[in-house]
Amino acid sequence: MTTTIRIGATPDAFTGKGLYFNGESGIPQRATLAIDEAESALVIKVDEAERARWALSAIRKLKDTSDPDMTVLRLSQGSTARLVLTAEEDKQIAEVRATRLNWSPPVDGKGRLALWGAGAVGAVVAMIFVLIPFLADNLAGLLPASGKRALGETVFEDIRGALDRTGLNPTPICENPEGIAALEAMGTRLFPGEVTEDGLDVYVLDHDMVNAFALPGNIVVFMRGLIEEAESAEEVAAVYAHEVGHVVARDPSRIALRSAGSVGVLGLLLGDFAGGAVVLFLTNRMIQADYSQEAEAAADAFSHEVLLAAGIRPDAMARFFKRLRKEYGDVDGIVQHFLSHPSMADRIAAAQKATPEDGNYKPILTDAEWSNLQSVCES
Repeated sequence: MTTTIRIGATPDAFTGKGLYFNGESGIPQRATLAIDEAESALVIKVDEAERARWALSAIRKLKDTSDPDMTVLRLSQGSTARLVLTAEEDKQIAEVRATRLNWSPPVDGKGRLALWGAGAVGAVVAMIFVLIPFLADNLAGLLPASGKRALGETVFEDIRGALDRTGLNPTPICENPEGIAALEAMGTRLFPGEVTEDGLDVYVLDHDMVNAFALPGNIVVFMRGLIEEAESAEEVAAVYAHEVGHVVARDPSRIALRSAGSVGVLGLLLGDFAGGAVVLFLTNRMIQADYSQEAEAAADAFSHEVLLAAGIRPDAMARFFKRLRKEYGDVDGIVQHFLSHPSMADRIAAAQKATPEDGNYKPILTDAEWSNLQSVCES
C-alpha cells in the first residue's frame, strides 16, 4: 500500500472548456475539462459523458497553427484527436500541468530510416562513380559521329565564350594563313593517312593560357599561350600527337558523358544544376581534361609511336613539361591540364625512355614554318 503525503494547501480542482475533435469526425464538440490527480490525466467530457482520458505526460502542443490565439493539443502518438483551447486560463493550466507539452514527437524506426538513408547515399555514390562511368565508356563508342560532332562543336563555342575576359565576344579563332598552313604541315607529317574515319579538326584560340585539349567529334584545340611557350615545333608536335591519342581513344566523349551524367544526377537531388550550370561545369571539365592515369599513359604511348614514326624525338614533350614545371611550379600559375595530371615524373621518364639516341630524327617544320606557326594569331 502506498501513502501519498501532500505538503501545503490542496490546489483547487481544475475545470476548463475546449472544442474536442474525436479524430473520426470533423465536427467540433464542446467539451468540459478536468484533471484526474490520481491518474495525472486530463479528462475530456462531452454532454457530461467522458469521451477521452489523456495522460498529462503524453499531451503535446500542435505547432504552426493558423491562429496564434488558439492552442491545439494532441496526444504524442497513436491518435488523431485534437483539443482546442481558447481561454487564456485554460491554456496556462495546460502549459503548467502538461510538462512535456512542447516535446518533439518521437521518431519511429530510427534505425530503419538510417539504413534507408545510408542505402540512398550509397546508391548515389555507386551511380556517379560506377554506373555512369560504365555507361559513358560504352556509349562513347556507340554515339553516332554526328552526335559527337554536335556535342564537340557546342562545347567548343561554350569554351570560347567562357575564356573571354570581357564577356562580350567569344575568344577569337586564329586564322593567319601562313600559321594555319604550318599547323597543317605538322599534322600531315605526324599523320600521313587519315587519323579517324571522320577526319580531324584542329583549331588555335587566341588566348594566353598554356593549354591544349581534345573535344568530342575529333576536335583538337591549341591555345596561343602553348605555342608561344614552346621552344620548338617538336614540343608542339608532341602535344599534338598526345591530344590525338585522346581522340582515337574516345576519351573526350567519355569525360563529357560522365560529367553530364554526374551533374544530371546531382541536379535531380540538389536542384539548380540545370541548363547553364551543366554547360559551365562541362566546359570547365573539358578545358582541364582531367583524364585518368591510364588514359594519360595510353595517350602518351600513342604519341611516342607517332613521333618516332615521323622521325621526331618523343622526349620533346618531356623537355616541354620539365621546363614548364620548373618555370611555373605545381600551382595554378600554369594550366592544370599539364601539371595536375597524375604521375608527371613517370610521364617524363616514359618519354625519355621511348627516345632512342641513334634515331633518324629530323625537324618537323622548317625555321620559316615554325616562325609562321608562332605568329598564327597575328592578323
